[in-house]
Amino acid sequence: MINIRNFCIIAHIDHGKSTLADRLLQATRTLNERDFHDQVLDDMDLEREKGITIKSHAIQMEYFQDNEKYILNLIDTPGHVDFSYEVSRAIASCEGALLVVDATQGIQAQTISNLYLALEHDLEIIPVLNKIDMDAAMVEEVKDQIVDLLGCKHDDIIPASAKTGAGVDEILRTIVEKIPAPEGDENLPLQALIFDSVFNSFRGIIAYFKVINGTLRAGDKVKFFATEKEYEASEIGTLKLDLIPGNEIKAGDVGYIISGIKTASEVKVGDTITHVDNPCKSAISGFEDVKPMVFAGLYPTSTDDYEDLRASLEKLQLNDASLTFEPESSLALGFGFRCGFLGLLHMEIVQERLYREFDMDVITTVPNVSFNVTTTKGEVVVVHNPSGLPSPNIIEKVEEPYIHAQVITKTEYLGVVMKLCLDKRGVLRSQHFITTGRVELTYDMPLSEIVFDFYDKLKSISRGYASFDYTVGEYHPADLVKLDILLNGEPVDALSSLIHREHSYDFGRRMCEKLKDLIPRQQFEIKIQAAIGAKIIARETIKALRKDVLAKCYGGDITRKRKLLEKQKKGKKRMRQVGNVEVPQEAFLAVLKMGD
Repeated sequence: MINIRNFCIIAHIDHGKSTLADRLLQATRTLNERDFHDQVLDDMDLEREKGITIKSHAIQMEYFQDNEKYILNLIDTPGHVDFSYEVSRAIASCEGALLVVDATQGIQAQTISNLYLALEHDLEIIPVLNKIDMDAAMVEEVKDQIVDLLGCKHDDIIPASAKTGAGVDEILRTIVEKIPAPEGDENLPLQALIFDSVFNSFRGIIAYFKVINGTLRAGDKVKFFATEKEYEASEIGTLKLDLIPGNEIKAGDVGYIISGIKTASEVKVGDTITHVDNPCKSAISGFEDVKPMVFAGLYPTSTDDYEDLRASLEKLQLNDASLTFEPESSLALGFGFRCGFLGLLHMEIVQERLYREFDMDVITTVPNVSFNVTTTKGEVVVVHNPSGLPSPNIIEKVEEPYIHAQVITKTEYLGVVMKLCLDKRGVLRSQHFITTGRVELTYDMPLSEIVFDFYDKLKSISRGYASFDYTVGEYHPADLVKLDILLNGEPVDALSSLIHREHSYDFGRRMCEKLKDLIPRQQFEIKIQAAIGAKIIARETIKALRKDVLAKCYGGDITRKRKLLEKQKKGKKRMRQVGNVEVPQEAFLAVLKMGD
């Protein structure tokens, strides 16, 4: 145990985390040249294309220094904010972390947020300055930023290039020297932390864990604390590039367990594994059920594909336990599912995986967040969908989730970034100049304001230089109203939205104007209205297509013409009563894409 080192790599997206992991695997000869390919720990094509890590990975390396063998467990973590809970559990399984900073870009928002997570768990931080071989590298400037952030010395920062392999030997040497060996007692009752799980279609769920105390042997009867389910450890072992079965895993080491579990919900990241006969007294702290933050409706483009979409989502859920879904129906789109996601990136990845892995083309409704509604009776109702909002006369108050947003930008874009945050109802908490040219802004903002297009706007106004990260905060009271769209007095449920009262008039007017352009004319007049409760706040009218009934009258008495027009009028009136308005799919999609 004294020769074990557990560490993770924390960095912002695209700062070279997966490439550095590749170099470490090559330097320790964990991989032979035949098995090697770039980003070897990123399994999915999607991960390689987007240059992000979606699922955490773990791999064991053997490293020799001064004729002594060390076991290095690299627990790779996702860098994106949507997967921050996975990051926190992976960090809790380590004693040290490599902080990788891109020499061409400097410190970014996610670097800081993941660093704070690591410091909360008392990890030994080893700063690494990556991409020093690039022409645009600002080595001294970025070193100063790291010193300001960590309070370390200039000499502590290891200059490296994950691309060329420069500095990798020094990184390995520093890991052995600086990161402490894990503490724990293999004679105490078993206590192991699950930091990830993957689904294998032949063997069920494979859980990755780190043993804090005790020893786990193959064939032991184990139970999971949070779910209180009992299993037999039919196979345990260590994580190389493939799973290597073994007989026992002792305190301080990292391994996997297969026990024939078929349901993803039974294995929760952050749960504690212990023995059935001699259980530990308490679970490892920090466990929480991951709650979806963003909700959207997913509908098949063809109504015949509803059952296929259900099967696809169920298969996807086996691989991604944080995805939740339940059936719902819409008058405009037919049958579909209300899905819960960790964030916008998670939603985009689920859509992309549905398309690639299951060939499912889906329509997504406007993403929205969950609100807490307190009724006049004092009951709290959680609303994920505007149609689930109780009627206004029984609502006492509505609360919406807020986030603590962290934006790092160049000082020249400070004004436009601040204006964008204020437009999104943000409240400035702090402003800190990292260097003379870079500033860090901290805002409290409603989550509902950023799920739509905040990130895209931030990137465009700052020409891609601003980085953004957030942590979910508390719920705060909000003046929200339900905006309904009525077509000839009938509400269209899928176009309803929960929106702040200040924005409702403008949004309702634009929505009516957009629908007027997109809904085809009928034989009868169509009135499009935006309403809050019983109050109409905007209206547009689509005129009826009219047949020229007077075309056959050549002169003659005016009363004859009047009679024909009256007859037409009665027909139009009757048609309006029985005719219903079909919202074409293109109109529906265009309204959903309408800028907020």
